[in-house]
Amino acid sequence: MPAFRGSAAGINSSGIKQHNISAILQHLLRGENLSRVSLANRIGVSTATISNLVGELVAQGLIVEEGFVRHNGQASVGRPQKALRLAPASRYVIGIHIDVGRMVIALCDIRGAVVDKASFEHQLRAPWQAVMDQTVALVEALIERQGLDARRILGAGVAASGLIDSETGVNIIAPNLNWHNVPIGQYLEERLKLPVRVENNVRAMALGESLLGAAAEAKVMAFIYARIGVGAGFIVDGEIYRGGAAGAGEIGHTVISLERTGRARTQTLESLFSEPALIAGATELMARAPEGILARVSKPGGLTLEAIYRAALTGDEPSQLLLAERALHFGIALANLVNIFNPELIVLGGIFTREHNLILPTVLETLKTHAFAKMGEQIRVCVTEFGQEAGMIGAAALALDRFFYRRTTHALI
Repeated sequence: MPAFRGSAAGINSSGIKQHNISAILQHLLRGENLSRVSLANRIGVSTATISNLVGELVAQGLIVEEGFVRHNGQASVGRPQKALRLAPASRYVIGIHIDVGRMVIALCDIRGAVVDKASFEHQLRAPWQAVMDQTVALVEALIERQGLDARRILGAGVAASGLIDSETGVNIIAPNLNWHNVPIGQYLEERLKLPVRVENNVRAMALGESLLGAAAEAKVMAFIYARIGVGAGFIVDGEIYRGGAAGAGEIGHTVISLERTGRARTQTLESLFSEPALIAGATELMARAPEGILARVSKPGGLTLEAIYRAALTGDEPSQLLLAERALHFGIALANLVNIFNPELIVLGGIFTREHNLILPTVLETLKTHAFAKMGEQIRVCVTEFGQEAGMIGAAALALDRFFYRRTTHALI
């Protein structure tokens, strides 16, 4: 049985009508070949209750009843049962990913499919109001380009870099953006006239995997994102886990002690495995061999992660050894995570969405070797299928989770 956002069990009581509606919508998100009877059995309510609620949802255009339930391509035995499915284009949400120096905006349907998207680059020292104003203009342009009635937009989700107060929608601090106490939620709600939910970008990516992606059936999962920094998002029973002081997930600050030049030197995972760290390590290699493969595949203007990958794929041994060494450290960090948190699934994003075969085998081998009592062999590890779009999909998932699949009132129009 897939994991749902909270409980997907229902109770025959008018007081929990919205709970049952949410359960219906979540089950239909997971499977299309469902009848009223099968929904009633899965949720644990009467067929009369399901019929009444399905009737309301059909009337609102949120689900459709067409065709008949089939099993293994064959119609069911006995009286045919009509099949229910979500109507993806009935409502939409906006997903906004505030990345370092880049804003990505997506218009998504209720199944999380991207209908339209846009992006723009912004200066890291630009005033946050200017960046938000440009974002608002782009959101409005997307809606107009699709010719949508604004009443069909349920809300917006924002996945933002930095420390986020998810209750107030304030970006407390984003060092890479030079933002402090930015009221993202309030500002966008006032300008867009929509409800807005704001969350740390990696936690949003984790929710995106749980609601719409590879982690749909996992009760406990971790999403690890490595790029400028390294962070983690945790989902437990469909809920984002933030920790006691909302600081859970700072895996990049995991301390790793190394012995160099005869003395102990302490470094963090982020200082070893992030994109800047890999580029710094490769720059040292290139300085030692200015005529080597790495120097030849690099383009003018500075070394890039793509150049390191190209060199390794071309057979450059120093580049291969660098990636293997850093992958070893990352695998140890994951082993520690497994020993402490014991997730069923780990999904990897960021660096891993490009040429992950250069890194992932060493990571997996190290994880299995160092995790306690063979827990590393039981856990599933995969790379996000959303690729570079994981941020905007996660942002859309924030809005879908709050304003559709777990909406607090049943009047969804």
